[in-house]
Amino acid sequence: MKNILIASALFISGAFAAEPNYAINPVPRDGGWVKRHESFNAISKQGTATLVFLGDSITQGWEGKGKATWEKFYAKRNAANFGIGGDRTEHVLWRLDNGNFDGLKPKLIVLMIGTNNTGHVGRAQKELNGAIYASSAEQTAEGVKAIIGKLQTKAPEAKILLLGIFPRGEKPTDAMRQQNEATNAIIAKLADGKQVHFMDIGKTFLQPDGTLTREVMPDLLHLSEKGYYMWAEAIDPKIKELLGE
Repeated sequence: MKNILIASALFISGAFAAEPNYAINPVPRDGGWVKRHESFNAISKQGTATLVFLGDSITQGWEGKGKATWEKFYAKRNAANFGIGGDRTEHVLWRLDNGNFDGLKPKLIVLMIGTNNTGHVGRAQKELNGAIYASSAEQTAEGVKAIIGKLQTKAPEAKILLLGIFPRGEKPTDAMRQQNEATNAIIAKLADGKQVHFMDIGKTFLQPDGTLTREVMPDLLHLSEKGYYMWAEAIDPKIKELLGE
């Protein structure tokens, strides 16, 4: 009985309180991140983009190694790239709270986010005052869910193509890849088949044995020129469907 009372006291005092879910708490970054964020606000105010890609460095890479593929597949569709390298779900949430999509009424939003939630686990984060970062598959999925909720509020007429987080690491046994897969299994359930659609194209990038090659992802995380073309080809039928082309 004494132990139960002690445990109850500790719980009430906060000693046993659960760790915060960083993935759902909006937070900004600094440096060049702010400038890029503000450029998205400017695009939003113009209100002309029909198709918007939203995510992290893999999405931002459409302006780098994916540039030629972007020009072929998306320039004609009046697309905008709202990807920022290093972003996690909480950074995207902050962006949405601070101007991204204000005035913008796209037909389709392609969202992929979460691999940095996985990849930053155990690392101190400057924007969290040096706190050691943690984000389980369940917590990351909650962050993705929160982003979708904000998008539905800010762009209620837009359809959302939610992509499963791409595979990372050379082999299927890679711990970060496995966490991404666990996150994907949860966020797949966010699709309603009407406004929110889910696609997991991860196998597109893998060998039959599940190996990820450096030809597709040179650092086993970010796509090569070939990888971006594979991405575009894999989702193009769905893009056409959702845009009503």
